[in-house]
Amino acid sequence: MYTVVTGAAGFIGSRLIAGLNRAGIREILAVDNLENSEKFRNLVDCEFEDYLDKRDFLARLRAQEFDEVVDAVLHQGACSDTMQTDGRYMMDNNYEYSKTLLEWCQLEEVPLLYASSAAVYGGGSVFREERRHESPLNIYGYSKFLFDQLVRSRLPSLSAQVAGFRYFNVYGPNESHKGRMASVAFHAARQFLDTGKVKLFEGSGGYAAGEQLRDFVYVDDIVRVNLHFLERRELSGIYNCGTGRAQSFNDVARTVVNGVRASRGEPPLSLGELVAQGAVEYIAFPAALAGKYQSYTQADLGLLREAGYAGDFRSVEEGVGQYVKLLLDERGA
Repeated sequence: MYTVVTGAAGFIGSRLIAGLNRAGIREILAVDNLENSEKFRNLVDCEFEDYLDKRDFLARLRAQEFDEVVDAVLHQGACSDTMQTDGRYMMDNNYEYSKTLLEWCQLEEVPLLYASSAAVYGGGSVFREERRHESPLNIYGYSKFLFDQLVRSRLPSLSAQVAGFRYFNVYGPNESHKGRMASVAFHAARQFLDTGKVKLFEGSGGYAAGEQLRDFVYVDDIVRVNLHFLERRELSGIYNCGTGRAQSFNDVARTVVNGVRASRGEPPLSLGELVAQGAVEYIAFPAALAGKYQSYTQADLGLLREAGYAGDFRSVEEGVGQYVKLLLDERGA
């Protein structure tokens, strides 16, 4: 029986396969679109039974070739570019694709675990899995919101588990192919190693320079959440997947720079000292992000804890600190 992972060569999908491998699961069908061929690197250390292009997978799914051979579907495949303006492309990749999998999984009584996003909350200040707090700011957030709404309508009559995870600001290994959509931690590390400084936005949304707050979550922590639900197939619903702890972009920058400094045998510096030395610099807030930017996110973990997930989530200091060491190792720095 296959465990299907869509978006398998992507950031979270590839880490999910690695997590499944650690749990002894290797009968995996990896599904992705490798038009961005650089993503293959994320699969080199993964063990799986077979690989299929997304289009071939959907064609074979509709031809009923996978009936009674799939144990579960972990659906991570999506367009995650929050600046994408092609609404038809976004809805096809994120909504229609997900809807097809939902219909098939319900027909075949196969568990479906899927990636939603904290983008569904928009610019609000309450991040609880309730309709009244959801107001996406862009087509990406809307595509995730719409599928969550469809899932909600089906919850009373499910034939198999459906669990959606609203990922907050995920960072960690295997994200380099994402370009501008890679995490703040990734870009900060690259900037500092290349130029000796980290650039952050000036104040916005009522926050001082670099003090915008996000719930930054390490990728392997959300892998553990997925595996918790995969093992407990009686659990269905939509759940926040973050740390429950908002931290500033300044915290990320300070942790990145001091992580690099530690690798060089240099002592840590305070944020004020880093700014004074030019290691942290503030730039104008982009006009293109006006009205489309979340200046604050913090996951309410109430429902996740009620579902029995008791695992810890790394703080910025812990997670970004570990990530910087991995990035330095990759560079041979």
